[in-house]
Amino acid sequence: MPTMPSRALVFSAAVAVSLAAFNGAAFAQKKYDTGASDTEIKIGNIMPYSGPASAYGTIGKTEEAYFRMVNDNGGINGRKINFISYDDAYSPPKAVEQVRKLVESDEVLAVFNPLGTPSNTAIQKYLNAKKVPQLFVATGATKWNDPKNFPWTIGWQPSYQSEAQIYAKYLLKEKPDAKIGILYQNDDFGKDYLKGTKDGLGAKAASMIIAEETYEISAPTIDSNVVKLKSANPDVVLVYTTPKFAAQTIKKIAELNWKPLVILTNVSASVGSVMQPAGFENAQGVLSANYAKDPTDQQWDNDPKFKKWHAFVEKYMPGSNKSDSNMVYGYGAAQTLHKVLEMCGDDLTRANLIKQAASLKDFEPDTLLPGVKINTSSTDFAPISQLQMMRFKGDRWQLFGEIISGDITQ
Repeated sequence: MPTMPSRALVFSAAVAVSLAAFNGAAFAQKKYDTGASDTEIKIGNIMPYSGPASAYGTIGKTEEAYFRMVNDNGGINGRKINFISYDDAYSPPKAVEQVRKLVESDEVLAVFNPLGTPSNTAIQKYLNAKKVPQLFVATGATKWNDPKNFPWTIGWQPSYQSEAQIYAKYLLKEKPDAKIGILYQNDDFGKDYLKGTKDGLGAKAASMIIAEETYEISAPTIDSNVVKLKSANPDVVLVYTTPKFAAQTIKKIAELNWKPLVILTNVSASVGSVMQPAGFENAQGVLSANYAKDPTDQQWDNDPKFKKWHAFVEKYMPGSNKSDSNMVYGYGAAQTLHKVLEMCGDDLTRANLIKQAASLKDFEPDTLLPGVKINTSSTDFAPISQLQMMRFKGDRWQLFGEIISGDITQ
């Protein structure tokens, strides 16, 4: 029979082991940074609900509705999402002001899906200095994929340069003798498309591009720019603009009784906010490329994944215009954040949020085209790099060709 001292020793050792295990479990279970707790995750956002790019405001409204749905279903790992979204009017100074408010007053865990190249450029250094995730930015500028210099910034959609290279490849194959006119926004957004086009055309860029016309985002109309472009007589027009100006361009080209092949940037390919206002009769034959399902395309009516999107819109955004592809975008981006927050578990630190966002493997949101997958790594902060060409016919887009990868390296 053991003596009393040895029994006491065994008991003490057992207590020590169990205490160590308990403390280890506690440390492993829950870690929080500002903006996260046992009950809540605060997510910040800025969006142009007003101003020249207000068509994109639907994205923010969709994300708010998505997280309302998530909260109705119990939240993420038991925590409710507090989604705080402010209007920056597509103005960089306003963007800085609103993001400072989100970080310093609202104390959000991360700034998610802030929209626009100018706005994101204005807030990038601030957020990286504060070590606050600038997560899944709503712009395809190539510079968001720079984990070495900006480790707290990560993109979401395909880069504008990738997309432009795909258009260049298409033209080299289908219209190698094209005379190209380019209309682009005079900022990083437009210049990224311009660079991608020239890189894609390579040695033929100098002979194929016969006219370039820029406009300022503050301009009320770009009709005069379109008239000027027509005077050079290109037979292909690349329209690298935001939605309001894309609709104006398509409409003006038709008014001039001009018949070039028009290729439109993906970010302005919404049926509801661009093609319809431009007039379906004016938009026939316009080309673009996509990575997401088009809500007007009947081939997705029986798609089990896209049925979830339809059910979501009907319940949480009743009366909305389902032809507005910005709702598809907002849902896909929000679903990606949902996935990453699930992956974080109980380690809701800003560092872990970025780590998980950079660890996505073949993730397929309900809204992406079959075969388009989200992949990230510690050295690749560009989640989506695949697109498929499409042509506007009747009142909808029709996909054609294969899924094309347009990876761009820095």
